[in-house]
Amino acid sequence: MALCGAFRAFLFEYDTPRIVLIRSRKVGLINRAVQLAILAYVIGWVFLWEKGYQETDSVVSSVTTKVKGVALTNTSALGARIWDVADYVIPPQGENSVFVMTNAILTLNQSQGRCAELPDDKTECEVKNSCVPGYVSTHSNGIQTGECIPYNNSIKTCEVFAWCPVEDDSHIPKPAFLQEAENFTILVKNNIWYPKFNFSKRNILPNISSTYLKNCIYDSQTDPFCPIFRLGQIVEAAGQNFQEMAVEGGVMALQINWDCNLDRAASHCVPKYSFRRLDNKDSAHTVSPGYNFRFAKYYRDSDGTESRTLIKAYGIRFDIIVFGKAGKFDVIPTMINIGSGLALFGVATVLCDVVVLYCMKKRYYYREKKYKYVEDYELGVGETYGTDP
Repeated sequence: MALCGAFRAFLFEYDTPRIVLIRSRKVGLINRAVQLAILAYVIGWVFLWEKGYQETDSVVSSVTTKVKGVALTNTSALGARIWDVADYVIPPQGENSVFVMTNAILTLNQSQGRCAELPDDKTECEVKNSCVPGYVSTHSNGIQTGECIPYNNSIKTCEVFAWCPVEDDSHIPKPAFLQEAENFTILVKNNIWYPKFNFSKRNILPNISSTYLKNCIYDSQTDPFCPIFRLGQIVEAAGQNFQEMAVEGGVMALQINWDCNLDRAASHCVPKYSFRRLDNKDSAHTVSPGYNFRFAKYYRDSDGTESRTLIKAYGIRFDIIVFGKAGKFDVIPTMINIGSGLALFGVATVLCDVVVLYCMKKRYYYREKKYKYVEDYELGVGETYGTDP
C-alpha cells in the first residue's frame, strides 16, 4: 500500500515555484555577486573576447614560392663553381613547401660495373668464401659477386656489381657546402578565401608597389607585411643557428595566420608571420638527425656509355603553414548566446537556495516559508492522494 500510495503521489502531485522575498544582506550580496560574474562572463568573454555575435569560417589557402640567390664554391673535386636556384632548389616546385640544399656529398663519375663495397662488419673479408654471390643487405650499394678484393692497402671487402665508385657518406662536410644559403631569399605568395563570406585576399597587400617588393626584406618591426624572407632570418627567428642547421639539414615552418574580423574594413585583414623549427633538435637523441635525400644527374658520352653524379643532399625544408578564421555578425549566433547567458542567471538562484536552505542558522524557518503543501480542493475534507476515502 505504501508503494502504491507513493506512486499515486508522484503521479498526481504538481510542484510550482513560489516566490519568497528574503531580507538578508548576506544572501542578497551573494545573489548580486553571482549575477554580476555571469554578466561579466557573457559580455566580456562570450561577446567581446570570443565574439559570440559572429558567424565564423575557416580559411582556404593556396601557396606558391620563389627562391633567389647565388653561391660560389671552390673545391678540389669541382674547382670554382657557381650554384644557382636550378642547382639547390629540389624539386623546382613543391606543395606548400620548398627544399633548399645547404650541404652535399658528391660522388662523381659513377658508372655501372664491379668495385669494392664499403667496409663494415658484413662486407669485410679475408678470403673469397666470405662473400656470397647475389647477397644484398639493407645497406648494400650493390649485389655481391662472390669475390673478395682490396678496398685499400689494408682492408679487403666483398666485390659488388653497382654504380662505381660507391658512395662514402661517413664524413659530412663541415662547415656546410653552401654556407652562403643564409642570404638566399624566398618570396611567398599566399592567396586565401573564406567561402562562407565570399571574401578573398592575398599576402601581397594592395598598398605594396612593385618598387617596394623588389627591395624589401621581411622584418617584424620595420617591414611586417613584406612577403620576401631571408633564409637566415627565418631560422634565427625560430631561435636556431643557420650554419649549424645547414650541416645536417632540418625542417622549418613559416606560419601565416589570417584571423580576420570582417565587421571591420577589409584593410584590417592582414597576415601575421611566425617561425618555428618542426624537427626537434635534441642533444640526447642524435640518431639520424636533420633532413637529407639522394638524387642523381645522368650523362651519356659520345660512345653511349652512361655515367652519373650522385648527390646526397642535406638541406632545410621550409613548410608554409596557413591557418586562421574569419568572423562576421549574424543574428542566429547572437540570439543563441544571449539565450544561453540568460539561462545562466538561474545559477545564482540555485546557489542562493543552497545557502539559504542548508547553510544558514535559520534554514529550517526559511524552508517552511519556501515550501507550502496544498491539498486538492476537489477532495473531501481530510482526504489526500494515497489514502483510502
